Parts: sequence; C-alpha cells; structure tokens
Amino acid sequence: MSETGMKKNHILRKLFFSTLYLSTFTFGGGYVIVTLLKKRFVDELHWIDEEEMLDLVAIAQSSPGAIAVNGAIVVGYKLAGIAGVLCSVLGAILPPFVILTVISFFYNAFRENFVVQAMLSGMKAGVSAVIMSVVFDMASGIVKSRDAILLIIMVLAFIANYFLKINVVFIILATAAIGALRTILREKQG
Repeated sequence: MSETGMKKNHILRKLFFSTLYLSTFTFGGGYVIVTLLKKRFVDELHWIDEEEMLDLVAIAQSSPGAIAVNGAIVVGYKLAGIAGVLCSVLGAILPPFVILTVISFFYNAFRENFVVQAMLSGMKAGVSAVIMSVVFDMASGIVKSRDAILLIIMVLAFIANYFLKINVVFIILATAAIGALRTILREKQG
C-alpha cells in the first residue's frame, strides 16, 4: 500500500474511533459533541484550525438534522472526503443506535428506577456546563477576531432569541443571508 493510502487509512481509522468514542461517552446532545469535536480535531490532533472549525459548526447548525451527525459529516468531509463522511457518521450513529436499542428492551425498568432518574438529573447540570463552554469558546473566537459586524450580529442574535423570543430558524436564516451578502461584497471589492 502506498504511503498516501496508509495515511488516508490512518485518518479514516482515527476519524471513526474519535467520533465513536465521543458519541459513546457524550451525554447532552449535539452541542456537547461539537465542543468535543473541536477539542479532539483542533486542540489535540491539529487537523483543523479554530476558524475553520467555527465555519464547520455553522454549517452543521444550519443544516437540517441532528447537529452531532451534521458535525461528524462536515468534519469527516473536510478531513477525508466521502470516505471520511461515511466513517465519521458510522462512528457517530452507532453508539446511540446500540444504546437506544438496549434501553428500549428495558424501558419500564429504567423509567421506574430511582438511581437512573438521579443520574439523569445529575447529567443535566453537567450538560449545562458543557453547553456554556461551547458558547464561551465560540463567542471568544468572535471577540478575538475583533470584527465589529460579527460582534454586532452575535449580540443581536442573542437579544433576538433570548429576549424577543424570535425562533432560532429565523435567526439562522438572517445570519446566513448577512454572511452571504458580506462574502459577495468582499468578492466584488477584491
């Protein structure tokens, strides 16, 4: 096998096992796994830079479907094309599939079990902390960029969602339109 083929196999294997591990041991939904994807592929492996990861997360968030799977798709595609998508998606969906299949057989026992209920309540606090970490990491990246327009968009999006209770879909569509308009204007100027 050529060196390029061995390197691609290494990337695919690492991609599969990374998403499998993250998906297996992550509780709290997609935003939690997005933070861990960033930690793994940006901070530890250095395969993606932080700015690119923010772009990939934005794509994952604006696409229909589960953000954990969408995150795996965009990271997998960025790193290894279609083969990367297949490996990362398989790694991301396999653990929930197995876990939910097992839980469905024992649903009544879990529903009534005090210990399981207590564990789930405790996980809520941990999930909240991880989501706050995601928000902080993403916001600090925008603040570090010192881009006034991005800062204004971030503040307005927060106000629109939190105080004005505007549906997040409309906020995503508006910010996507602003981003597209900015890109078009930059291309015309450059």
